[in-house]
Amino acid sequence: MKRAKSNDLLLIQLMSQMMFAGVMFLALHLNFSFAASYPEKMVTLVVPFTPSSGSDIVARIIQPKLAERWKQAVIVDNRPGASGNIGADFVAKAQPDGYTLLMAINTITMAPNLYKKPGFDPVTDFTPIMKMTVANFALVTNPQVPANDLKQFIQLIKTHPGQYNYGSPGNGTPHHLAMELMKLQLGLDMMHVPYKGISGATTDLLGGQVQMMFASVHSMLPNVKAGKLKMLAVAGSQREAILPNVATFKEQGIDFMDAVDAWYAMFAPPKTSPEIVNRLIKDISAVLALPDVQEQLTQQGLSVQLSTPEQLALLVATDTARWKKTIADAHITAD
Repeated sequence: MKRAKSNDLLLIQLMSQMMFAGVMFLALHLNFSFAASYPEKMVTLVVPFTPSSGSDIVARIIQPKLAERWKQAVIVDNRPGASGNIGADFVAKAQPDGYTLLMAINTITMAPNLYKKPGFDPVTDFTPIMKMTVANFALVTNPQVPANDLKQFIQLIKTHPGQYNYGSPGNGTPHHLAMELMKLQLGLDMMHVPYKGISGATTDLLGGQVQMMFASVHSMLPNVKAGKLKMLAVAGSQREAILPNVATFKEQGIDFMDAVDAWYAMFAPPKTSPEIVNRLIKDISAVLALPDVQEQLTQQGLSVQLSTPEQLALLVATDTARWKKTIADAHITAD
């Protein structure tokens, strides 16, 4: 009797294992089938800022190429507000089916630290797809500022604490936090003047109402070439080909500004399947390799710099920690 019961138990265990294996095979088969047929309907690229913003420009450059490749409609959905938190939170809570994606700028690692309840965690609440493009930043000044390189600039500010103003497109923007990072590291005293966008800040920089600003190299290039602004240093590991005479921060003895830039990346909701992630990586990479796409990005001052999901996850974690400390140490709050 005991042997019969033992045999029955073994039979039940064997049947359970076979059923589990069958379920797993079916799930894997469905996942791969889904990835092979993806996308089967419209894909939405959520931009957490207004039209004509950096992330919007990148999204609209790749949008028609992805639609052509997928033979499906691809739309750009602008959901601005709360320094990008509203659009990001929308994607963080979307279905993880690959049909709602976030076209983010690195403010995703900054803005959540400005609010007590941002609604999401940039490190844990997204599936990273890939970093796509980067725009390097530079320190620019009005020509009336009596400094022609970084050493002279630092000496000037330290000699006249609190007497110079700097502009930015708003609290918590990369432009703002880049300057605050430099202030904290070097012990500089300057007053921040936030604007509602880059246009107003640039206008007042040209007019001398503010004396300096961090901004993307490309956005400042026409005024620098025209002699209306001075560019004292560029972030990044090497000089810009379009301005080879402007030294990097590192060349001028400042080694903590290499990672100050504006990077753009694609994210999906949490728990998006690896098969969909791999399909997105393949197709977005192919689009970014197209010569006309690269030309459009170059015209916007953007260079293609791709990453793996793992590299993007590490970048998000590293940047979130750095900007969290900068925001706390500089006592920065949302508008």
